[in-house]
Amino acid sequence: MADTCLHLDQINEGAVATSPDQCPACVALGDEWVSLRMCCICGNVGCCDSSKNKHATAHYNETGDPVIKVHEPGQNWKWCYVEELTWE
Repeated sequence: MADTCLHLDQINEGAVATSPDQCPACVALGDEWVSLRMCCICGNVGCCDSSKNKHATAHYNETGDPVIKVHEPGQNWKWCYVEELTWE
């Protein structure tokens, strides 16, 4: 495991969240979520792994986009699925 994320060059600082305050996939299923994550590559918003459907991780598994960030007010951190690293 690396000490730093090797995917920083893939982060799209201009990525726009696909949803401001909900997990669209959970809404479509009529489900609830615990917390939201946003893909730092494409802006996809999905629910966290504490949520029933784990849509953020499902997005990673489908696309390979390696870096997400928390999508909740007052929080500021990123996670790399590949290196299993968290940072602010």
